Amino acid sequence: MTDENEVASKLALLGLTDQKLNDVLKNKKLAFALASIVQECGAESALEDKSTASLLQSLGTATKDIPDTSVLAARSLVTDAVVTKKIKSNVQLEAAVAYIRSAGEKANSADLDIAAGVGQEVTPEMIDKEVATYFAENSKSITANRYKSIPSLMAGIKNLPGLKWAPPAEVKKAIDRKLLEVLGPKDERDAPPKKSKMEKTAPNAATVEEPKKARNMFTEGFLGDLHKPGGNPQIKPELMTGHLKATNGIVVTRFPPEPNGYLHIGHSKAIAVNFGYAKYHSGICYLRYDDTNPEAEEERYFTAILEIIKWLGFTPYKITYSSDHFQRLYDLGEELIRRDKGYVCFCTPEQVHESRGGDNGGARIPCKHRSKPIEQSLDEFRAMRDGKYNPGEVTMRMKMDLEDPNPQMWDLVAYRVLNAPHHRTGDKWKVYPTYDFTHCLCDSFENISHSLCTTEFYLSRQSYEWLCDALEIYKPAQREYGRLNITGTIMSKRKIARLVKEGYVSDWDDPRLFTLVAIRRRGVPPEAILSFVNELGVTTTNSNIQVARFETSVRRYLEDHTPRLMLIPDPVLLILDNLPDDYVELIALPYKPGSPELGEHNVPFTKRAYIDRSDFREQDSEDYFRLAPGKSVGLLKVPYTVRVTSFRKDESGKVTEIHAIYENDRKIKPKTYIQWVGESPAHNSPVRISEVRMFNRLFLSESPESNPDGFIADINPNSLDLYKDAVIEVGFDDFRKTNVKEGGGPENMRFQALRVGYFCIDRETTEDSVILNRIVTLKEDAGKSSA
Repeated sequence: MTDENEVASKLALLGLTDQKLNDVLKNKKLAFALASIVQECGAESALEDKSTASLLQSLGTATKDIPDTSVLAARSLVTDAVVTKKIKSNVQLEAAVAYIRSAGEKANSADLDIAAGVGQEVTPEMIDKEVATYFAENSKSITANRYKSIPSLMAGIKNLPGLKWAPPAEVKKAIDRKLLEVLGPKDERDAPPKKSKMEKTAPNAATVEEPKKARNMFTEGFLGDLHKPGGNPQIKPELMTGHLKATNGIVVTRFPPEPNGYLHIGHSKAIAVNFGYAKYHSGICYLRYDDTNPEAEEERYFTAILEIIKWLGFTPYKITYSSDHFQRLYDLGEELIRRDKGYVCFCTPEQVHESRGGDNGGARIPCKHRSKPIEQSLDEFRAMRDGKYNPGEVTMRMKMDLEDPNPQMWDLVAYRVLNAPHHRTGDKWKVYPTYDFTHCLCDSFENISHSLCTTEFYLSRQSYEWLCDALEIYKPAQREYGRLNITGTIMSKRKIARLVKEGYVSDWDDPRLFTLVAIRRRGVPPEAILSFVNELGVTTTNSNIQVARFETSVRRYLEDHTPRLMLIPDPVLLILDNLPDDYVELIALPYKPGSPELGEHNVPFTKRAYIDRSDFREQDSEDYFRLAPGKSVGLLKVPYTVRVTSFRKDESGKVTEIHAIYENDRKIKPKTYIQWVGESPAHNSPVRISEVRMFNRLFLSESPESNPDGFIADINPNSLDLYKDAVIEVGFDDFRKTNVKEGGGPENMRFQALRVGYFCIDRETTEDSVILNRIVTLKEDAGKSSA
């Protein structure tokens, strides 16, 4: 089913609105899954029922990312159960999907009915009885906590065995009725306690810490369901005995990047999962460079990977390399051949492709070299090692199971010839192991208890386990979670390299990119990234997250952890004509309102000050509240308002000077306040900024690679705005000195520029030239122009 019109016609049967239909068609996986489900239904009349159509849509969403063909084949059982009204709720649907995932090709209708609670009707009377019993057993706690106990009540009652298949909405109604019966209507005892201002801002208040306990990705979802060390079965029991003796039964994980490029935002999740899971369980995590492709590896990538891991707050238990084990891997390659589980193949890539069924998925045909004598393959494998063959001429393959439906069992390549020097072993080796051969064996060597990777390796789990068992060595447990993708950008190393080469971005750390070196340079705190990953949680479904959501998470973190300063990106001089030339008033500004522990600083308010050009209009209007002729406006923290009386322009029509009066003879409540920076040489004010870089989205759409003219055509021509004459208040100098004293790098010097955005200092900054990078805008930024 590849024709889009055919897919659309089938989706229309689900009663989708035009907008919803268009949205689904953009998600090809979901569209194909739903179209297949409609085809499985058979009778179109069955889809006329809205509840049935809704459940089938949920089924499509739940199964769109399942790669196992046997599970997808079993999905028709679930479809039929929904259409025939045996499955009536999302609770049942979730249980049914979980059943076919585990049963695969062994799935059948009878077992599905049992797993999904088919026929197990839960009446309102039964729900009321279960709820009443729970209330009776927990009456003391419910009476004491009253309506505050609702969340724990819902969780506890939902997990009662007798209510497993009860409609959640009916359970909620029963709980509400019982609460009203037992407690009566809500009164003053149920109102949230009033907090004083001191309570709200107290840094050590217990309530401040509570939100951090609300979600923990290591105890729920995918990671919460993982086995304990020792819980992964072995082909021989003594293998597990040896493993537990070597590890003392602790969690052992690894992060195994290929050192052939810079890590991107998706890798932050892999780092957090592998290092974080081990750390949470008091275990250890290796950093293992998977350096088996010398043609693509460079020293700068090794260095950058380690720096990023440390930047994110993790320290590897040990740094290892796949190349540490080249000799041992080669020896196991020979052992595999001796066990008649490997052979040397002289087929071309095209011949191998055809023997695996070709483009049309035909019958798989054993390679003609598969049945050669063991000794012959051993001799040829050694000849490969000794450099007697050219690259592409010969490979060593694993003798697996061609009848298995999983392509990862179709005699994968274990070794290939490469005439390239290795950065660590030099010219010693002419053959290099593949990922499929290396990965599981190195995991075994390092006694990994949890080999955690993303779902694109789901099918590889079978070949991973096959190789360990074929060699009768300790077999780690590979488990797969959904990867993190950010929409509206690109992650491909090849495409980023083109952006750099053709000058669309400055380098791999250009802050408009989503490589981790770029994100670090942009000023995004590592803690914000880890918080973002934790918010998303870890499941088996890939996360496709919009940039806006990522930036919201970053903004939330910065809001709580940055001082406030006044920055004027595009300054214009404001002269208060009624003040004396030598007038100076020191205005005390807190670094962060509500956080007295961060201290305060003084800024000079004088006759001459700078405001931002965007805060002035030559003509006033009713919906405009900032500076304009005749309008009174407040300057942040200054006691009185100012009112514009006149302004001057240069020959090009650009405003160069604004004249106003300081209205210190009367008290006016202004409709808005704007930031400012006073001119006072005695106080070294203002501080001049050489360049302010306002970064915007690099691409115009959420899917740059979908542009019919290519991703380059989707580049935003306004992705960078530069301001060369910016000024900032004198508090910036103290802020900068404090950060240097504390050992922070330039990107760690972050602050909120009031009414402008969040900024950090760029790495190109010198003593005489300060460069600022905008990290993210303020929440209010989008509406500023109309304020």
